[in-house]
Formats: sequence, C-alpha cells, structure tokens
Amino acid sequence: MSGFSGLGNHLGNLWRLSDAETRSISPENFRGKKGRGGVATEGTGAIPARELGQGWKVSPSIEIAPRETVIMADIEGPGAIQHIWLTVHPTWWRRLVIRIYWDDEATPSVETPLGDFFANGWCERCNISSIPIAVNPAGGFNSYWEMPFRKRARITIENLTPDRCPGFYYQVTYALTNVPDEAAYFHAQWRRSNPLPYQTVHTLLEGVTGQGQYVGTYLAWGVNSRGWWGEGEIKFYLDGDTDFPTIAGTGTEDYFGGAWNFEHPAGQYGVFSTPYLGLPQAITPDGLYKSQQRFGMYRWHIQDPIRFRDDLRVTIQALGWRSDLEGQKRYLPLQDDIASTSFWYQSEPHGVFPELGDANRLEVI
Repeated sequence: MSGFSGLGNHLGNLWRLSDAETRSISPENFRGKKGRGGVATEGTGAIPARELGQGWKVSPSIEIAPRETVIMADIEGPGAIQHIWLTVHPTWWRRLVIRIYWDDEATPSVETPLGDFFANGWCERCNISSIPIAVNPAGGFNSYWEMPFRKRARITIENLTPDRCPGFYYQVTYALTNVPDEAAYFHAQWRRSNPLPYQTVHTLLEGVTGQGQYVGTYLAWGVNSRGWWGEGEIKFYLDGDTDFPTIAGTGTEDYFGGAWNFEHPAGQYGVFSTPYLGLPQAITPDGLYKSQQRFGMYRWHIQDPIRFRDDLRVTIQALGWRSDLEGQKRYLPLQDDIASTSFWYQSEPHGVFPELGDANRLEVI
C-alpha cells in the first residue's frame, strides 16, 4: 500500500503510486459513482441522441430554474477537489452564485459570483493563462485550486434571477484519499464597492480569524474618472495589526506585477496573462455607449503565500491624479466600482461573510 496521498501533484511526483481513487461528477454522472457515467436515458441531449440511445451524450448539461439552487457536487470524504471545469453563457456570470461548503458547515467557505471566481467579472469573455485558473475559448472556466476536505464537500449554484438558465455544463474531478492533518480549507469571498465612497479604502477581506495563508486576488475594476486610476496601495493587516499594516504595496499595477500604468505601447494598456499574475482584460470606451474603462486583474500568491496565525484584513486604495494646476502633483481619491474576490486557506471555523446581495447588486452596470 502506497503512503502517498495523491495530493500536491506536480511534475516531480507524478511518477509516484498512490491508493487515491479518482472520481468525477458531471451531468452524465451526478454522484460520481464508479461505473455509472453515461447511463442517463433523459437529459438535455435526449432529443439529439434519440436515434443512438443510452451512452450517447444524453445528459451533457443541466438547466437551472428561476431562483433555484442546484447541487453541482455532493461528495463524501476524505478527499480533495482537484479540478473544476464549467461553462455557461457570459450573461450568467454575475447572475449565478457558486458556493462551497466543507464538512457539513452551516455557512459556505466559498461564496462569489460565478464569473469572478474564474477571474471573469465583467461578463465579457477573457482568456486566462495562469496556474490555478485557466479560461479558454470560448468561455471554458477551469479551476485547479486544490481543495481538501475531511468529511464532505458540497458545491451549489444559485440562480438569482426570475429567468431560466439553459445550458449549464460542468465537471468536478476529485480524489478520495487520506488528508494530511496540516491541510487547511479553501475559501473565497467577494466584495464590491460601487461606488467607493470618497477618501475611503476598498476592503477586500476582514473578519478572518484562525491560522492560514492568503493565496490570491482578483479585481474587476470599473473607472469612474478620467486619467490613470491605479496609484493606490494594497495593504495586509496581520495578527493584531491595527492602524498600520505589516505588508504595504507601492501601487495597484505594481501589486499585479506590472509597472508604469500598465502602459505599453505608449497610449495603450498592455494586457498580459502569466502563471501567477496578469492584467488580461482592458475594456476601453467605444466612443458611444461603452463609456467607462473596465479592467480585470489577478495575482496568485502561490510561490509567496501571505501567512497569518490569528487574523487577517486586506484593503486597497483607489487613487488617481488631480490636474497639475499649481506646479505640484496631488493624488485624487477615486470613487470607482471595485469588485474583489479574495482566495485563502485557513483552519475552520471561518468568520461571518458579508451579505452577497441580490442580482441587482451583483449586476454589471
């Protein structure tokens, strides 16, 4: 019997044998049961498969009724989710909410709009080429965040609208295996300031207690002023920090791995997507109805997780520049539309999440 759990996979250990069992949940096998994939006789593909019969793509997707919450996966542990793939039309990326619950907890450890979880908050397709999140043509969402659990994992999708959501496709692949004692639980939380009140900061995360590590940030940033918008600093308040943080950045584009306003070539935003950070999306005005600039940025702390022992709070400033009328430049506190998704691992229990809000609060305005 192998002592390797089959978790923490990388190129240097893929040769190792493990007693872990691989399972996968999809509309072709709702419970991930062994030998029960593709047995459906009813489903969204029943009419196209009517001449072929059972086993021929009879149930490749689901429909989600108005105001309905569906269970995407319900898994008995111990084990770990290793890959999530799904796709749905972009109009649903802020109208559907993904939640993940660990070990029969009463409140979710993951609660975000569907698109923002996959670094696509603007409901316009944007490809991502990173390690934990990959988004591929045309709107194929992939998550490789490893998510260990000990007793149970449950993933739900809620339709916030009075409309029926057709064509929701998904697959959740996981390992049933022993989970190390030091394994923490995956969390993700969404917050929005729209607009950010004048001369205040946007809070990405607060109320986090326990031990853990912060592993990622996605920002969907809508600009409500002319000029450069990214002078603000991100700050991490760790383990009792009050007025001043332990970690302070030097600017928004700096935190996301860029420099000098992301401007390249001159007069244009240089979009980029790398394994750990990127500005993959820059939506610029079209001269008519699309009047505002919008940006999507991610930063994954995989090689540099931000570890905390007792508590964590994360904020970011929104700063631009005032007109240089006096010969000296001055910062301009901005009142932008900032939606953040924070990713972290921690020991349970987790703190109370803020109320997510209804479809109108999540809506791309």
